[in-house]
Amino acid sequence: MWFRPLAWSLPPDAAARLRPLGGLAFLDSAAPGGPNGRWSLVAAAPSAEFTASLAETRFAGRRLAAAPFVALDTVLARYRLAPPPGAPPFCGGLVGFLAFEAAHLLETLARPRDLGDDRALVSLGLYDTALVFDHDNASACLVSAGFDETLDASAPEPARRRRAEARMDAFEAALANPTPVETGGPVTLDPAGWRSDRDASAYAAMVEAVRETILDGDIFQANMARRLEADLPPDFDAFGFYRRLRGANPAPYGAYLERPDRIVASSSPELFLRLRGGLVETRPIKGTARRGADQAADAAAAAALQTSEKDRAENVMIVDLLRNDLSRVCEPESVEVPLLCALESFAGLHHLVSAVTGRLKPGVGAGALLAASFPGGSITGAPKIRAIDVITEHEERSRSLYCGSIAALSFTGDADLSIAIRTVEFAGNRVVFGTGGGVTVLSNGADEYRETETKAARILAAFAPDPA
Repeated sequence: MWFRPLAWSLPPDAAARLRPLGGLAFLDSAAPGGPNGRWSLVAAAPSAEFTASLAETRFAGRRLAAAPFVALDTVLARYRLAPPPGAPPFCGGLVGFLAFEAAHLLETLARPRDLGDDRALVSLGLYDTALVFDHDNASACLVSAGFDETLDASAPEPARRRRAEARMDAFEAALANPTPVETGGPVTLDPAGWRSDRDASAYAAMVEAVRETILDGDIFQANMARRLEADLPPDFDAFGFYRRLRGANPAPYGAYLERPDRIVASSSPELFLRLRGGLVETRPIKGTARRGADQAADAAAAAALQTSEKDRAENVMIVDLLRNDLSRVCEPESVEVPLLCALESFAGLHHLVSAVTGRLKPGVGAGALLAASFPGGSITGAPKIRAIDVITEHEERSRSLYCGSIAALSFTGDADLSIAIRTVEFAGNRVVFGTGGGVTVLSNGADEYRETETKAARILAAFAPDPA
């Protein structure tokens, strides 16, 4: 792989300039600072697509016989590159998303009524070249592997270097555009145009039904949600909206993706998986409180969250589930919990966050890690498989990307995946997003509905027109 240092620029401006190259993938630490906000990346012009549906798995236009996550590891192994010292965590690779229903590629589950065999449940572009930002050092560099159009990983190094230099030249030329390309279309929607698939009464009834399932001993917890959607004007500017979203709700795992069948805008605060040199970390969020209007109210809200019996119980339960998930693919005795129910504060919300870490067994790749742990336990419930069936029974429709994952899988073997919450999908003339929370035996339907309102508020605010 080859690197080219560049002068620092604002990542969203760079993303706007590279957007005309097509297939934009912008993973955006819009809340830099600390270990979870160091890196951002912008990639464009993917050279191939990896997709998986219930019907088939395909890469670079060819159907693959292997199971989807085995095929994913096979593809990543084909392009495996050793990172030089000091390399960023992403040096080219696969970037895209896994829908929540990608769980159906792993387990036999109750099927949502609208889940078709051909729907893309995994959608990842192969990006040979990317622009990577290091927020800690205010530095940026281009990186390119120089694979040819046939994706021949064994091509001679001189030829690969020529291709890498040509691609980095193309990126630099696009970045030299003096002004970011903007469509000029609308970026806001009429607040009255939003539709929810459940009102407060229906949501409370769903929560009570799930509580009965818990009291029957069927599950311990389930993460339930409702869906909001609205119609879009034909010239709506999704990228312009994402700029508003990252300003209204800056998050360490922001993302803007232009995939073949949809556009995704995300401001997720939650890390699903981070993989560095065989060391894996997951950081589940369970427990949410709205931030106070002043310092005293904010401190009181944080203190109430930290002492909440329900929120702590939820968090600890999911930590146990994730320890079990990681133990399936990690070295014995390596799985640890270095952080439990710590308070982390974001724009508008406080959360309780834990961390579970481990060391992968030799030969275990990102695909096998995903097969052991997807979907994230924090947005399913416990036990996981039965909780997913309970979710389907009551929600009935597919969640799509909501509560799935946005992924960057590097040629070097490293990986970063977020939980796709606070995440909006644009497809055709509609926009949709989900909002939800964990239901336990201690849940109250009215309180759970208010939590969904709290979590949706920042997204709705980003869509709302500015005050006159």
